[in-house]
Amino acid sequence: MEKKIINPPMLPAPKGFNHGILVTGGRLLFLAGQDASDAEGRIVGPGDLVAQFEQVLRNLKAVVEEAGGRFQDIVKLNIFVRDRDAYVANLKPLGRVFQSYFGGYYPAMALFQVSAFFREEALIELEGLAVVE
Repeated sequence: MEKKIINPPMLPAPKGFNHGILVTGGRLLFLAGQDASDAEGRIVGPGDLVAQFEQVLRNLKAVVEEAGGRFQDIVKLNIFVRDRDAYVANLKPLGRVFQSYFGGYYPAMALFQVSAFFREEALIELEGLAVVE
């Protein structure tokens, strides 16, 4: 499988994401939206965006690894948050958690603020695509 990062010079230089990733080969894995639920279905870190983000990444990791992949196989992530301002205020700790899972790799990403999630206690949810060898 080959991945090529696409960041056209006519667009602003990306920071913390890539504009596109061109993939040849591999199998496409669709990642369902994951909130901060643990194995028993309880939301981890009620009221704590950073703790919930870490649990969401743990959940995504479990799905990707079960399919035979790794985090760097994720090519697209959509991040949904209840409060954009809280997300921006926590960029540094969120970035540290992100890097602990992804290292220096960044998928193509988008951030959306939503009014509510299925689980009332959820503050963040991620979904996306991976291409697994």
